Amino acid sequence: MTLIEHILLLTVSFISNTLSAMAGGGAGLLQFPILIFLGLGFSTALSTHKIATVALGFGATLKHGKNKNIDFKFAAFILACGLPGVVIGVKVVVHIPEAVGEIILGILTISIGLYSLNSKELGITNKHKNMQLWEHLLGGAGLFLLGIFNGSLTSGTGLFVTFWLVRWFKLPFKQATAYTMILVGLFWNGSGAFTLALNVTPQWNWLPALLIGSAIGGYIGAHLAQRFGNKVIKKVFEVITVCVGLLLCITAYNSW
Repeated sequence: MTLIEHILLLTVSFISNTLSAMAGGGAGLLQFPILIFLGLGFSTALSTHKIATVALGFGATLKHGKNKNIDFKFAAFILACGLPGVVIGVKVVVHIPEAVGEIILGILTISIGLYSLNSKELGITNKHKNMQLWEHLLGGAGLFLLGIFNGSLTSGTGLFVTFWLVRWFKLPFKQATAYTMILVGLFWNGSGAFTLALNVTPQWNWLPALLIGSAIGGYIGAHLAQRFGNKVIKKVFEVITVCVGLLLCITAYNSW
C-alpha cells in the first residue's frame, strides 16, 4: 500500500470507531466497505476488520473502565451468554450467502433505529431492576443469538447488543454503550477475531493503521459518550443504525 492509502485507512478507522464508541456499535459502517474497496476479498476483509475492532474495544475500555457503574456480575453474565454464540457464528459464516445475510441485517438494523426514534423515553432513564429468573433466561438467550450474529455478520451487531440492553434490561444508553464497548468490542470481537484468523488469513500489513485508528477512536468516542447525556447518545445511536442498515441493504442489492 502507498502512504496515502495507509493515511486513508487510519482516518476512516478513527472516524468510524469514534462514532461506534458513541453509539454502541457500527464501526463497520465505513471501515469494512473501505477494505473491500481497496482490494481485499470479502473473507480477508472480514478477518482484518474483526481484528481491528478489538482495538476499538481496548481504547473504549481504557476510558469506560474507570466508570463505577459497571456491574461485574452482569458483565460476566453478558460474556457467558454471548461468547459461545460468537464462536458458533464464526464457524457458520462461510455457509451464509453474503447478500442474504446483509439485507436481513440491514432491515433489522433500520428497524431498531426507527423503533428507538419513535420511543421517546427509551434508554433515557435507568429503569433496570431485579429481574425474575425467566426474564434473565430470555435475556441471556437473546445475548446468545446476538453473539451468533456478531461472529457471522460483518457490521452493526454491536448496535443490536446496545439496543437489547436498553430494551430488555432497561439500561440507559450511556451505560448500555459502556457494556457493549467493553464486552462486545474487546471480548466478543476478540474471540471472534481469533477464531476467524485461524481459518482466514488477515491482511497483516494493513492492520497497524487500522489498529491505531480504532484504539484512538474508541477512547475518544468513549470519552464523548461519558460527557454527553443519554438523549445525545440516543440520537447518535438512531442515526448510526439507520445509516448502517441502509448501507448494508445497498451493498446486498449491488452484489445480488
